Amino acid sequence: MVQVQGSFVHPTRMANVTLHQTVGTLQLLSSSGIHCQVGNNSVRLLPKDLKVQVRFSKRGPNSFGEKKFNVIQASASLTSVFDHVLSPSNKGTHESLKKSNEAALILIRHGESLWNEKNLFTGCVDVPLTKKGVEEAIEAGKRISNIPVDMIFTSALIRAQMTAMLAMTQHRRKKVPIIMHNENEQARQWSQIHSEDTLKQSIPVIAAWQLNERMYGELQGLNKQETADRFGKEKVHEWRRSYDIPPPNGESLEMCAQRAVAYFKDEIEPQLISGKNVMIAAHGNSLRSIIMYLDKLTSQEVISLELSTGIPMLYIFKEGAFIRRGSPMAPTEAGVYAYTRRLAQYRQKLDEMLN
Repeated sequence: MVQVQGSFVHPTRMANVTLHQTVGTLQLLSSSGIHCQVGNNSVRLLPKDLKVQVRFSKRGPNSFGEKKFNVIQASASLTSVFDHVLSPSNKGTHESLKKSNEAALILIRHGESLWNEKNLFTGCVDVPLTKKGVEEAIEAGKRISNIPVDMIFTSALIRAQMTAMLAMTQHRRKKVPIIMHNENEQARQWSQIHSEDTLKQSIPVIAAWQLNERMYGELQGLNKQETADRFGKEKVHEWRRSYDIPPPNGESLEMCAQRAVAYFKDEIEPQLISGKNVMIAAHGNSLRSIIMYLDKLTSQEVISLELSTGIPMLYIFKEGAFIRRGSPMAPTEAGVYAYTRRLAQYRQKLDEMLN
């Protein structure tokens, strides 16, 4: 069974419950008994604290087996920042939104970390940014200060989270990024926000281990040059740059791609389809994996892809396709905004609001 948490605001106000396993959406519409549809399955919710168990049939390629949902009443929680996430079973609506909505996708590789500076293999070891890394994150924020951001996804590692937070300090909209805490019920309750005005000025930040850097196994913490001297440059190059050969007890790029791309498809792409503008702050290998999917690169093409630290890359999701627009920095910025009326209108609105 998969357990999914949801919360809703005052029972007379419409809100949405986001199901983070991408299995559908429940809308709470009244204070009396509520009839909801999840795919072909009917659910009835009450305004009191309750548990709802939904059983799904296992027919068809998109069946989920048996799922269990907990619905927990709350006066106002950050969960209400989210709009609906599309159910993969609702193909008609899914395809219609793919064609009609446009959204921005920003990818940022974290700034220089303390172990980058020391030339050490970092992998999944959780180390912070250097002063240079902080400056790179701030500069990245300046580059995207006119691009709308509705949601942020980061890895579970502090260097990616620092990059996202520092970048957003430069955004002209001045919304506050807030990390979602869903570790347990107490964390959810204690991190609730009870002001609608504050919620409107907040951006949910979702930290996911699936976006972590690839795990370098027994190389983590070793000096890169010393490792090359010990094992040979060719062997270390093979570990670092091959697609399907992992370092000792570590992950290959292929293994990293399996988790990162699956998470992108299940959790991030539905938000883009619904029109949300998304920023991802992550790592060289997890971002290369996602770019491989976005640009339809081969395994040979992706291994030669280099991403600079702290340089944002912009994609436009439109009519079901991802179009790479490069980094939104003068003199190319005009070209970025000329491409999409929606981004141009957003910037104009910012100018009018702030001037």
